[in-house]
Amino acid sequence: MDYTIDFKGKTALIVGGTSGIGNATAQAFRSKGADVFVWGTRATAKDYETEPTSDLEGLHYECMDVSQPERVAAYVPPFAKLDILVLCQGLVLYGRKEFEIDGFRRVLDVNLTSLMSCATKFRDMLASTSGSLIIVSSSAAFHATRGNPAYNASKAGALGLTRTLGQAWAADGLRVNGIAPGFVPTRMTRVTTENESRSEAAKSNIPLGRFGTPEEMAAIALFLASPLSGYMVGQTLLADGGMLL
Repeated sequence: MDYTIDFKGKTALIVGGTSGIGNATAQAFRSKGADVFVWGTRATAKDYETEPTSDLEGLHYECMDVSQPERVAAYVPPFAKLDILVLCQGLVLYGRKEFEIDGFRRVLDVNLTSLMSCATKFRDMLASTSGSLIIVSSSAAFHATRGNPAYNASKAGALGLTRTLGQAWAADGLRVNGIAPGFVPTRMTRVTTENESRSEAAKSNIPLGRFGTPEEMAAIALFLASPLSGYMVGQTLLADGGMLL
């Protein structure tokens, strides 16, 4: 078996690939030779130039609101084939906004329903290449998050969706797996990671004593999309530094 991770000649689409874990994942696949497309919510790639965790160099950017399933369904891809689809879109609302039905629905639309609309949109393309679908959820799928019921429900739902799509689509040659990151400094987690007292409290519960990095999560995505994980289906790899042990 060849243990080299090489994606030359492969095409990847990273939804939510404009910053944080998604962007690190996009650049990781690019570094391994893939032709990488990313979806984000801003009008142009230039609108991300001031975002500190965003590097769109060498990536093909398109604006897409994945919370609108009709737009996803109508999308005409500029690529003829697709080998890798990473679903890394995410939204969290603070200030108890997720306890209001409008906020709850908004988070579910982005974090869960859009996973299904994107997965079904590209299912046939991935099946034709014996491709890989990777769903990024969260360690929150495994524990309660007192102030964010929608985020928690959506991530638990993403975990279940990964299992079910993995089972349903494996016979077509399409592998579905997932990643559940713990604390990784991103725009979504800065309420904790950039707050000194919250940050220290969080780290005290992590055996490794530190937060993870977007690049560490990207490395797991490379593994899941490669032949090295060829017999893995429906699994979500928890990468939390031991926090939930």
